[in-house]
Amino acid sequence: MGERPQTIRDLRRSGYTVLTVREELRKNLIAKLRAGEAIVDGILGYDDTVLPALENALLAGQDVIFLGERGQAKSRLIRSLPNLLDEEIPILGEVEIPENPYNPITREGRALVEKYGDKAPIRWLHRDDRYSEKLATPDISIADLIGEIDPIKVAEGRYLADEMTIHFGLIPRSNRGIFCMNELPDLAERIQVGLLNLMEERDIQIRGFRVRLPLDVLVVASANPEDYTNRGRIITPLKDRYGAQVRTHYPETIETEVAIVRQERAPLNLDGLRITVPDYMEEVLAEVARLARQSPDISQRSGVSVRATITAYESLVANAARRAIHLGEDHAVPRVTDLPAIHPAIMGKVELETVDDAGSEPIIEKLIQNAVAAVFNRRFNVADLEETVAQFKTGLTAEVGEDMPVAAYRELIDQIAGLAAGVTGLAADSAPALRASAVEFVLEGLHLNKRLSRDRVGAHAQYRG
Repeated sequence: MGERPQTIRDLRRSGYTVLTVREELRKNLIAKLRAGEAIVDGILGYDDTVLPALENALLAGQDVIFLGERGQAKSRLIRSLPNLLDEEIPILGEVEIPENPYNPITREGRALVEKYGDKAPIRWLHRDDRYSEKLATPDISIADLIGEIDPIKVAEGRYLADEMTIHFGLIPRSNRGIFCMNELPDLAERIQVGLLNLMEERDIQIRGFRVRLPLDVLVVASANPEDYTNRGRIITPLKDRYGAQVRTHYPETIETEVAIVRQERAPLNLDGLRITVPDYMEEVLAEVARLARQSPDISQRSGVSVRATITAYESLVANAARRAIHLGEDHAVPRVTDLPAIHPAIMGKVELETVDDAGSEPIIEKLIQNAVAAVFNRRFNVADLEETVAQFKTGLTAEVGEDMPVAAYRELIDQIAGLAAGVTGLAADSAPALRASAVEFVLEGLHLNKRLSRDRVGAHAQYRG
């Protein structure tokens, strides 16, 4: 490939055709669909729901708002859109905002073309530089988003009525690209009106000076559905301006949530320590999140982010690693007695509807117990463990604990008839640390199915008939 064009004349001779942002997105989307490629990377569980709606909106050339509770990958979806742009595009050089070299929209751009003609310089803009976003806060001003009179330019001798005295804001500087407003309803109403005027009428007013600005920009936004209603904090005309409302959601299956956690969790790599997380423990964490999203004790307006499951996973692994380090073991495997370690991670991600004098601990503990019971009952028929239950009816007891070494669990397997079969069903691998985790899971599952009693003393639990 030869040297890229550096002037408008070179660009014309190359035969380059300038597409609008919407045409460009549509062209590249169609190419990906025909090639069978994913339009976004690293987002799971949306193939049959969210992505088709997004594809329709982009094909139709519509501005898009993503509606969903926190932790539903809205920002990641939006930030993936620049991947559908061309890798680089030519823009007019030496001007304040990115402009189509063939058809500049600002007075500054037109003046440059009038001065140099086809020799006017151009530069190439990478797609990573064609995306801008702003988090909506009550203190955002029109100057931030649209522009303001620049006192330095006035001091240089320009008149206030001269368009070239304007210092453009973030949205005009996103021309030829994509602009995102996160949490749109948090914008003050007067700023929403200014945004509406720019999107609908393509003109702006700055200090009483009206500028016609036909921007070529795709405007996307995110919002919580609770706020994005006629009763919420959004003006109806702006709500009507968005062509497509794409509704996001939490993972619809336990398997999807587990897959997201495996993809997103921060790995814990410690020299001399092997870490293994059994799949049933991963399921328990995903089940805790699923139950929390249905719990009347937890605010569903705020939602329960997938980040809650991810941080719970990281906390669970950290607690198992801490135990192994203290005991001098080289294999860390999370157990049921490690689950209280996820309390801080969960509480940092949810809002409770009411908190009585007992605090949040009982609510989270109940979610964990119900999650363990649900996963246990998907994997076991309690009747198949009657031989183990019968052993406890003879007066046998079994003690487990967060700080107990793996060797103690080997003794329990040898001591309690029938327990080995249940453990092998969970941990086909004969690694002692994996079998220790399975012992705790089987005993806790029997307790939650009311087949065993359990007494707790600190970090230890004693099971009996």
